Order: sequence, then structure tokens, then C-alpha cells
Amino acid sequence: MLDPLSDVLNVLGARVTRRTRLEAAGRWALEFPAIDRLKFVAMLRGSQWMLLPGCAPQLLNEGDICLIGRTAYAVASAPDVTPVDGQTVYCSGRDVACIGGDDTIGIGGTVTFAAANADFLLERIPEFLIVPRSSPASAAIATILELVNNETERDMMGSEIVSARLADVLLVEAFRAYAGVAEPTGMGWLGAIADPRLGRALRAMHDDVAQPWTVAQLAKVAGMSRAAFSAEFTRRLGQPPLAYLRTWRLTIARTALIRGDTTVAYMANKVGYTSQSAFAHAFRRAFGYSPKAGDPGGHNLLTF
Repeated sequence: MLDPLSDVLNVLGARVTRRTRLEAAGRWALEFPAIDRLKFVAMLRGSQWMLLPGCAPQLLNEGDICLIGRTAYAVASAPDVTPVDGQTVYCSGRDVACIGGDDTIGIGGTVTFAAANADFLLERIPEFLIVPRSSPASAAIATILELVNNETERDMMGSEIVSARLADVLLVEAFRAYAGVAEPTGMGWLGAIADPRLGRALRAMHDDVAQPWTVAQLAKVAGMSRAAFSAEFTRRLGQPPLAYLRTWRLTIARTALIRGDTTVAYMANKVGYTSQSAFAHAFRRAFGYSPKAGDPGGHNLLTF
């Protein structure tokens, strides 16, 4: 069956399109605003503090990686340093910032999406999640970070495409590691994917999105009673099974329609709607405009 994480990343066209590097020493701090983004930050050398509104400072050590959603954040040598605007440091296309030395070296990657459907992913993952080097699931991450660092130092032909592919793999490994270790209770979308029972139901939905699924059918796939499955799914993912399925169906359709290479009638049928009018009604309720109206507010994510 289709892996839900791979399916979502593929449909949304998620790619690490900007890679940044920070080399710093002494006392320093950079802050970045809250915008639509998905970004990873990983430490190649030394350590730095991650500062987020309403959260205690988190120390990111060598080999650690974190994922950042829409929230504002700052990186700093110490929590008490007053930050400067990080966007000015990386202005005019600059991807490397050097501040006083290289005791600390970190890399960042910003994920952009092919269409204005980032909400489906960003609303289902924490605004900040961290995978420490000490995690049993972080061995692959350590290997990739070493490859990233070696690629930078080698500076050979083809390094741009190699670094880009490594960044994409690093993003997926961070999701995997967090799902397997940081969400032991299985709460949230990533935890549900990793759960043996709910994961089967999610894979079935993503594998055949047009199937007229019922809660009873999905419960059977999960090996649970109907009531227990519905309650557990809703508790962990924050919405009932068929509401999740409907949201994903409309996300697939919206992505394809924004690309402009299909028709409303075709997409309605492809994602399981028996009539074009029913599809249009559901689409309008979800996004606030008709599927024939294009994408009035669509844009790729910003890059900081």
C-alpha cells in the first residue's frame, strides 16, 4: 500500500529548494518571523540555542536536527543574546552567513511546495520538533549529515544536485525518526502513520483515495471495532476518518487544478466524487471558491 508520508510529499511537490549554512563564534543571535514554511536545521559542529515563542529554550547539539513550521524562531549562541534580523543576514540570495568564526556550523533547508496546499502538511505536524543525535533512530541522519559536510568540503562538479538530493533525504529521515521516537504515544499524524493499526487504515485510504470508504471498512482494515477505530483515529489526528479522507481528496484535486493540466470533471471522478456538482460543493466549502475559479491566493512558501 502507498506510504502516506511519501504520498503527501509527492502530491504537494515538497522539495528542499533553499539550503543555507551558518558559521559562527562568540555571542550572536538571529531571529526569523512567523511565515508559511517548513524548514529543517541541523548541527554539523558545536551547538546553538533554538528560541521559540512560549517555549523553553532548546539546545541543539552537534548531530541534532529539528523541523520548524510556521512559528517565529531565533537561533543563538546563548538564550540571553538580543537577536538581529536574520533575513538581512541572508539577503540578496546569500546562502552562507559567517559571524566571527566557525566554532558552530549549522545547515538549514527550506521546503517549498508546488501548489498552495502546504496547509495539509503544516497543520498535521508540530510547529517545532527535534530529533537528538542520541536517538536510536538517528543513525541515518548522522550518515547524511556527514555526507552533506563532505560534499561541501569537496566542492566538486555536480555538488549542487548531490546536496539538493541529500537535503530531501534528510527531511524524510527527520520525519521518520520523530515518528518512531519522539511520539511514543502515537499522537499526531506522524505517530498515527507509524501505529500498526491506524497506519494500515491510513495507507489504505492513500492507496485508493477514490474508494467509497466507510468507517466500518476502514475499521476492518485496522483490525478494530468501528467505534474504537473512529474514537482512536479522531483522538490522535484531531478529525474523524472520513473528514481526513475528504480533506486529502480535495487537496489532491486542488493541486492538480492549480497545475492546470486537468479538468474539474476528471478530478472529481479521480478522487471519488460521483457527481461534478457534489465535488464543486465540497471544494467550495473547503477552500472558499469554485474549482473553476483557479487559485485566487496561491503562492509558494517563502524562503526564510
